[in-house]
Amino acid sequence: MSKARDSAAASEVRQQIAGLEALGWYHSIELPGGEVIPGLQTLEQLQKRVAQFPIPQDLRGKRVLDIGAWDGWFSFEMERRGAEVVAVDRTAQTRFLEAKRLLGSQVEYRVADVLSLTPAAIGTFDIVLFLGVLYHVKHPVLALERVCALSRDMVCVESFISEALSEIPLMEFYETTELCGQFDNWMGPNRACLLAMCRAAGFARVNWESAIEDRAHVTCLRTWPEVAETKCEAPAIIAVENSEFGTRSFSAQRDDYVSVWFRSSAEALTIDDVFPMIGPFGVRPVQIYSTGKNGWHIGCKLPLGLSPGMHAVKIRVRESPWSNLAPIAVDAAGSAPLPFAAGSKFSIAGATDGRTWEPGRVNTGAGSCISVWIEGLTAAVPKQGVSLHLGAAEVPAAFAGEPDAEGYIQVNALLPADLEPGRYPLTVTIFGTESEPFPLELKPKDV
Repeated sequence: MSKARDSAAASEVRQQIAGLEALGWYHSIELPGGEVIPGLQTLEQLQKRVAQFPIPQDLRGKRVLDIGAWDGWFSFEMERRGAEVVAVDRTAQTRFLEAKRLLGSQVEYRVADVLSLTPAAIGTFDIVLFLGVLYHVKHPVLALERVCALSRDMVCVESFISEALSEIPLMEFYETTELCGQFDNWMGPNRACLLAMCRAAGFARVNWESAIEDRAHVTCLRTWPEVAETKCEAPAIIAVENSEFGTRSFSAQRDDYVSVWFRSSAEALTIDDVFPMIGPFGVRPVQIYSTGKNGWHIGCKLPLGLSPGMHAVKIRVRESPWSNLAPIAVDAAGSAPLPFAAGSKFSIAGATDGRTWEPGRVNTGAGSCISVWIEGLTAAVPKQGVSLHLGAAEVPAAFAGEPDAEGYIQVNALLPADLEPGRYPLTVTIFGTESEPFPLELKPKDV
């Protein structure tokens, strides 16, 4: 009886697959029992396509967006690897929904055009799949910018490329049905153009992976790698401003560009030797020139996806450490982008032990911490832009709060356990501007 039920169930699955085949699947889908809904793309072809990108096998804790999901194989594969997945297509695909039902999948499915996707509407993602979609959009760079804004780390781009073998970025535009007789095939970039468009969209790094026949595979990354061993001195940022308006205020709604002036002893720098970070994102320079006497200027695009508020700018050159931090404001209300007015001074109003709250005296040893109150700031500052100095020791802030009712901002820091007791001049540096010294006593913990 059990065998009869199994045979009946298997027969039902075969009938379902036969019915699904008649719908014309593009992706082959492997069902939980091992049966396969055959599509124009075999499982081997699909696995080969995804293998062109450095996507980890273990995606637990990661969020993945699949744009242009179609029948859904890539969405379901990312889910199989442990990711939380959102799949998007311009029109509702009944085959995707049927595959989702048969697989018992939890992939979230949305119907939307890529140009309508925003972080506010859909959130941000560790990995974005943008496979076989780019040449279907009429505004390719704008589409890549939308995708960039949705990503926190990596975007995998697969696109048709033309046969134009040239180092000059070239793109063919198809007004009607010139490419494969299909109306929504709008353009065919050559290799140089595809890479250039990805860089222009705002990614820090754009890595060519492979080409399989007329399909190119490119990985776009939003951050710079850390230097394993520094081999030259850090550059020093002199000034940062909006390239168009000359202020330190920027808008995420415009195509804003950032000018950075800095000093560096490095010689013959090119745009490939300078690595800007703005907030959490890297961005590739679009220009560089020497201003003389170790002075340099770069211009770069404001990274997409920055939240409103203050963000720190830093750079490194070649294999140097990171520079000092410089502040900019993104979508900030009011005319003053900085947490202190230009030319004004902030000051230390008081300092206490971070545990006992004893004013002016801080315990030394393991677990030593300090709380400092700053006055003269007009807005909160990110802790990444704040550091404390006690003699020769520089200590990064662990916390920087909002202004209280009296206008004071609290800054907390953990002190090195090996600081010797004694009297120290305490100063606070905020984005390169240093306060006047404040007298502080460090005392043995048992005193």
